[in-house]
Amino acid sequence: MKTWLITGCSSGLGRQLAEAVAARGDRLIATARSIDSLQPLCDRYPETVRAMALDVTRPGDAARAVALAESVFGGLDVLVNNAGFGFIGAIEEAEPDEYRPMFEVNLFGLIETTRAALPALRKRPGARIVNLSSGAGIAGSAGFGFYNASKFAVEGLSEALAQELRPLGVQVIIVEPGPFRTEFLGRSMMTAAREVPAYAETVPARRHYRQTNNGRQAGDPAKAVAVMLQAIDAEHPPLHLPIGPRAHAIAEQKLASFRADMSAWRDISIATDFDTPDQGSAVGTR
Repeated sequence: MKTWLITGCSSGLGRQLAEAVAARGDRLIATARSIDSLQPLCDRYPETVRAMALDVTRPGDAARAVALAESVFGGLDVLVNNAGFGFIGAIEEAEPDEYRPMFEVNLFGLIETTRAALPALRKRPGARIVNLSSGAGIAGSAGFGFYNASKFAVEGLSEALAQELRPLGVQVIIVEPGPFRTEFLGRSMMTAAREVPAYAETVPARRHYRQTNNGRQAGDPAKAVAVMLQAIDAEHPPLHLPIGPRAHAIAEQKLASFRADMSAWRDISIATDFDTPDQGSAVGTR
């Protein structure tokens, strides 16, 4: 029996995961900015589920959630950083007051929640930190640049964190979902108010995708959660976990493109060391 803390449980994959965790008998601190939607879950599992209001951007909320897990259930085994939202707009179109709040949630909120949970997690060898990234955290695309940037940052942070925690027996999993039928393209997606005509050939396609695919995504959230649970329970979980055919296609295309660039420019781009070791040593001592 594990004890979980999941952020963003009011909807989407966070809600699906919370339901699955509770149904299998694990203990859960389910959090959201408003806990009204979580009360039915608490009513169904009064012995093993507690709900708590948690805004990942509000100082102290995460620490209180961790303290609740320790006081009620005796510790913490799994942290799932799921809270987040998306943003559509060209880099030139968006204003700071539109895109900065997304970074506060997707990146800085994740950082502070993780930092608050680490002392408790380090007490539990075999603990897991699960950070929700996205296919958009693997490769950038027009109209998604700010969202890409927030998720790329999650990927880099998670990779470094995994190296820091590996000797302590705590594993990090980066979940990279493709499109799943959640509210992500609806209330979880913001859009830049301004549209610059110069980007008419690229960015409007992203806006159109949102309008025509919301509620029609091919991915089944329950199946995504089943994959996540299997990875979290594994003795040797993956660091990167793309979920769904689209996420895998994005990863494969990115790897192929990256490798093609490296191969084409390898001979030129690696010939950058000093001609003799002595030259490098001399510069290094100045």
